[in-house]
Amino acid sequence: MNLKALFLLDPDVHFLNHGSYGATPVPVFAVYQGWQRRLERQPVQFIAVELTEHFAHARQILGDYVNSPATDLVFLPNATFAVNVVARSLSLGEGDEVLATDHEYGACDNIWRFLSQKQGFCYVNQAISLPTGKPEEVVAELWQGVTAQTRVIFISHITSATAVTFPVAAICARARAEGILTVVDGAHAPGQIPLDMAAIGADFYTGNCHKWLCAPKGSAFLYARPEVQHLVEPLVVGWGWGADRTLTFGSDFLDYQQWLGTMDPAAYLSVPAAIQFQAEHNWTAVRQQCHDLLRQTLGHIHTLTGLEPMYRSDADYCQMAIAALPPVDAPQLKRRLLDEFKVEIPITEWHGRTFIRLSVQGYNTPDDMETLLAGLTAVIRHS
Repeated sequence: MNLKALFLLDPDVHFLNHGSYGATPVPVFAVYQGWQRRLERQPVQFIAVELTEHFAHARQILGDYVNSPATDLVFLPNATFAVNVVARSLSLGEGDEVLATDHEYGACDNIWRFLSQKQGFCYVNQAISLPTGKPEEVVAELWQGVTAQTRVIFISHITSATAVTFPVAAICARARAEGILTVVDGAHAPGQIPLDMAAIGADFYTGNCHKWLCAPKGSAFLYARPEVQHLVEPLVVGWGWGADRTLTFGSDFLDYQQWLGTMDPAAYLSVPAAIQFQAEHNWTAVRQQCHDLLRQTLGHIHTLTGLEPMYRSDADYCQMAIAALPPVDAPQLKRRLLDEFKVEIPITEWHGRTFIRLSVQGYNTPDDMETLLAGLTAVIRHS
């Protein structure tokens, strides 16, 4: 089933960049606007009286979706915001180390680097081979960077730069056994792969709902195990802090993060509609169709470029993947693909190499792939 008619995307553009900001289906966007209208109709009643119950319902639906108690989840605007919350809450200083990989998202790398310069701890990016090895090999490679000073491991579930799925459950289990806190950046995970917070076992996990789950922009969540919630401080101090608070969501963890001052909560409250939309359209089958289309397209790109795949097998990626490109003017290639072929797709660089990152969502079709391949053929062969 082609879902393109159910999205608000420009029908003249072959949109192969879902991984950057996502796209919201028409019925979910209608729910989003409905919440905004309800807020505007009676703002005081909505925010001061009704909002606590609305948030509780939305968190319960999300909790069921990711197998977590609703009380262990809080809505936040995006994963970068959530990593800031956690990183700024942890008491790290001279002699401490935070270990990450060299595949991490630049904005989140910046958070840890900024705080390391301010607080004096060391931020280490351990190299992980690409293509990655088997899960146990990835864990072993990461642990080459673990020292007696390692206090935190920060790692992506699905990386932005290389679209690799890391074995986060195994990493979290080993870290827990060694007394190391884990912070997982799951920005690309909700909606792209099934999630189970209990099985993953992270101390902190953040996921964007506005990407692969197709909720409106500005909707994400932070999960924290009950045992570590006391570590989380308010990033924005407001009415949710203090003994005299009159509006409460039931815990310091929730109150500290959810009361950020006057804001539009519509994106958060629309997350259940996004979950329902995907359930109604058999998203397990949609994801598999997208994966199959992606795998076929990657094969054609490898044939065109003559370059080796970036993955050991197609089990190492889901609906998003990268393919290496020969030496090329990356900005010019991106511009020509969009201007001449109406293909919206990112051309990225990582470790001095140039890649094309291809996202395949339920609205994409074989025609989108054929147009991309035609554009790449025309530009690369005549460069």
